[in-house]
Amino acid sequence: MTNTDTSEKIHQGKNVRRFREMLEMKQEALASELGGDWTQRKVSLLEQKESIEPEILEQVAKVLKVTPDAIKNFSEEVAINFVNNFNDNSVNHGPLNNHYCTFNPLDKYVEAIEENKKLYTALLKEKDEKITLLEKMLGEKKK
Repeated sequence: MTNTDTSEKIHQGKNVRRFREMLEMKQEALASELGGDWTQRKVSLLEQKESIEPEILEQVAKVLKVTPDAIKNFSEEVAINFVNNFNDNSVNHGPLNNHYCTFNPLDKYVEAIEENKKLYTALLKEKDEKITLLEKMLGEKKK
């Protein structure tokens, strides 16, 4: 069996919903941010689509503050494996010596996502500052 046989099919619409919910954003709010003829119903239909057109995916990713690749590649299987790595199942502790996690692995996963959001925001701010500086330098050079 090849690797592609065992991997799950990525459902881009479900991933849009996951990222929207992580931001605690309602469908109406996403529709409003997308503007134009977007409605709550259209967002709902989008979240049901297995594959999303690249132009729309780009728009949605921008509003959700993620890359289109994040939406295209996010997998619950990867997330579950990430969480399961917090539990050390490689050692047999025996029936009388049970090993329990002293923290909730999902909390650690959410913390990692929050840290990634902070990092992403900081990187965007740094990029904007560099663009502003370059525009200023170009403006001075033209004088």
